[in-house]
Amino acid sequence: MRIALSQITTGPDPEQNLALLREQAHRAADAEARVAVFPEAAMACFGTPLAPLAEPLDGPWATAVRRIAEETGLVVVAGMFTPAPDGKVANTLLATGPGVEAAYDKIHLYDAFGYAESDTVAPGSQVVTIDVDGTRIGLATCYDVRFPELFRAHADAGAVLSLLPASWGAGPGKREQWELLIRARALDATLWLAAVDQADPAASGTPTASNAPTGIGHSAVVGPDGTVRQRLEAGPGMLLADLDFAEVAAVRRAVPVLANRRL
Repeated sequence: MRIALSQITTGPDPEQNLALLREQAHRAADAEARVAVFPEAAMACFGTPLAPLAEPLDGPWATAVRRIAEETGLVVVAGMFTPAPDGKVANTLLATGPGVEAAYDKIHLYDAFGYAESDTVAPGSQVVTIDVDGTRIGLATCYDVRFPELFRAHADAGAVLSLLPASWGAGPGKREQWELLIRARALDATLWLAAVDQADPAASGTPTASNAPTGIGHSAVVGPDGTVRQRLEAGPGMLLADLDFAEVAAVRRAVPVLANRRL
């Protein structure tokens, strides 16, 4: 399966971001990708008041993403915000395309490094997988990567690939943590992991003035043995990767950590 990871910098305007998604999705389709994955907060960047922008899954923004999927024949995965109780939003991944319609609400909220995502975002509670051409794929978002049990839950559900859209917070040591964590989660669950971050705004020519997590780039595809197969740098770009899912079975035979676990 060929997948496309679109490392972009989104801004506060959902319509402008939608135009960027459309352009990138057509580029991915031209490259014969089957799945196009966009970052967390593809609808609107963090640092933007989210509640006024949040829309339901049958609202105009999600409907436009479905139209992009129809135009291109791709399965599109993109981060958006949907309404939640008490004036909060859910940090939602929409997955849509031929034979696919699902949504994952981020379970683990980024209450760390001086930022409190839970002030404005309500946590999800459900593990979500999708099936694309008979291949099961797990969905996770950003801070979820610090919780290996979610990725093992993907594997237990039959997934051989986890998708991890993110808008990673910058700071000392954060790139090193990102790279360590995405490799560790692939190895924990012995599956492919495709991690697509927002591009570093500075590298995109969009300086930020807040401590909101707006991305550092360095999207990557990690094999089920924990090795990085492809990666991007800090700036905008598209990563195209051909994944051989037979590798998952081979690694699980050699390193049967899922079968051997006791807890």
